[in-house]
Amino acid sequence: MKLKTIGYYFREAFQYILRNSWLSIASIGVVAVSLLILGGSLLLVLNAGNVADNLESSVEISIFLKDKATSAQIKEVEDKLTSSPEVAQFEFVSKEKALEEMKNNFGERQDILAGLEEENPLPDAFRVKTNLVEQVAPLAKQFEGLPQVDQVRFGQGVVEKLMALSHWVRVAGLITMVLLGVAAVFLIATTIRLSVFARRREIEIMKFLGATNWFVRFPFLLEGMFLGLAGSLLAVAAIYYGYFSLIASIKISLPFMQMVSDPNLILIMMEGLLLLGLFIGAAGSMISVRRFLKV
Repeated sequence: MKLKTIGYYFREAFQYILRNSWLSIASIGVVAVSLLILGGSLLLVLNAGNVADNLESSVEISIFLKDKATSAQIKEVEDKLTSSPEVAQFEFVSKEKALEEMKNNFGERQDILAGLEEENPLPDAFRVKTNLVEQVAPLAKQFEGLPQVDQVRFGQGVVEKLMALSHWVRVAGLITMVLLGVAAVFLIATTIRLSVFARRREIEIMKFLGATNWFVRFPFLLEGMFLGLAGSLLAVAAIYYGYFSLIASIKISLPFMQMVSDPNLILIMMEGLLLLGLFIGAAGSMISVRRFLKV
């Protein structure tokens, strides 16, 4: 392709944009709003998934041993935990350590527990974490029937609800993103179609004079890509600065809430939105100009 031809394409594309400035601004606005909603939804899904993962990782099984459990019986439970592939990690908590932890939790009012030092009623226990939250309930049942085990607790009912919530958050987020993506393509294609429709006579004249389909189509393709890129840049800038401002505010007001703040992950998402803006703009132009090439 000759440089003169390339220059013609770019000159025509920018002339179209300037000649139909209001439609161009509308197209950029549609791209920006659509990708802003899409990017915001993606961040919402990522953070919801992150919260669900953090909750899942905090779920643990507490295996309380009987007071009369011997050292050999405790070792038997430990060996069983070591050989279980579902176990990610476990910790033996003696009754003395459990009492010390309880005192730390009471803080300045730990004097309430002073009488427990002479006769500690707390049992020895194992705290167990599994590789997957789905493995918690089945693994707990394996230890409930052991003779040296008094009881096993793992938040019965809560774990099942947490698993269901985590599943539906991911499913709902995926559906929302797909619907918003389809809506963005439709809105942008419709907006650019208005721009193409305004120049339909010009296209028809060029076709009658012998211009090829690609010769007619390429300036519109460049126009759509420019509009898509401009809109996606606005959306990315708004999302980037808005999101990190939100993170800074949450760290001050809600320091316990862990939000997704990995710069590499955010950068990949921003790059994806820019590429999506280019693709949507190009696709919208191609869809819009197709019917006017049939003269």
